[in-house]
Amino acid sequence: MRLKAALAAPVTSTGGFFEMSWDTLRCMFTRPFQAREFVEQAWFVARVSTLPAVLVAVPFTVLVSFTLNILLREIGAADLSGAGAALGAVTQVGPIVTVLIVAGAGATAICADLGSRTIREEIDAMRVLGIDPIERLAVPRVLASMVVAILLNGLVCTIGIAGGYVFSVFLQGVNPGAFADGITLLTGSGEFVIAIVKAGAFGVIAGLVACYRGLTVRGGAKAVGEAVNETVVYAFMALFVVNIVITAVGIKLTGG
Repeated sequence: MRLKAALAAPVTSTGGFFEMSWDTLRCMFTRPFQAREFVEQAWFVARVSTLPAVLVAVPFTVLVSFTLNILLREIGAADLSGAGAALGAVTQVGPIVTVLIVAGAGATAICADLGSRTIREEIDAMRVLGIDPIERLAVPRVLASMVVAILLNGLVCTIGIAGGYVFSVFLQGVNPGAFADGITLLTGSGEFVIAIVKAGAFGVIAGLVACYRGLTVRGGAKAVGEAVNETVVYAFMALFVVNIVITAVGIKLTGG
C-alpha cells in the first residue's frame, strides 16, 4: 500500500507533464499567436543566458583543445587540430554548454516567473476569465526557449572554433593554415544540422519542464524555490538522455 502511494505521485506528475506537453504542441498551431509575449520572453531568456554561455564555453573550449592537441602531438598529427576543434565544438561543446545554460539559467528563470504568478493566483484568475494559460503563457515561453537555445548553440560553436584557433595557434604552436584547412575535414552540414536539432530539442524540453513546474506549484514562496531546483534536476536528466539519443541517431544517419 505504501509502495503504491509512493509511486502515485511521480506517475501522476509524469502524466500531467505529457498532458501539458501535448496541449502546448496543439496550441502552437492555434490563433491568435502571442507574438509580443514571444518576443519579450525570447529577450528575457537571452538576457539571462548569453553571458553564462560565453563564460562556460571558454573553459570548455580550452579544455578540449588542450587535451586534443596533446594527443595529436604525441602521434605526430598536430596539423589536424583544426578538425578536432571543429568536431568537438559542433558535436559536443556546443550542445553540452547549451544544456547547462538552457536548463540552469533559462528554464529556472521561466519556472520562477510562472511559479510566482501561480502562488499569487494569477493563473487561476486567467482560467476564471476564460484565458488558457497554456496558450497565453506556456507556448510563447517554450518557443522562445527553443529559439534562444538554437542561437546559443551557434554562439557557443563559434566561440569554440575561434577559441580553439587562438589557443592552438598562439599557445601551442599549431600552424594557422593547417588549422583552418582542417576545420571542414570532419565537420560538414550533417553535423551542423544535428547540432541545430539537438539545440532545438533542448530548448523545447527545458521550456516544457519549466512551464509545467511553474504552473503546478502549490504553496508559498518556499514551494517556488523547490520547483526551481526540481526544474534544474529534471531538465538536466532529460536533456542529457536526449543528447545521447540524438547523437547516436545522428551518427547512424551521417555514417560517422
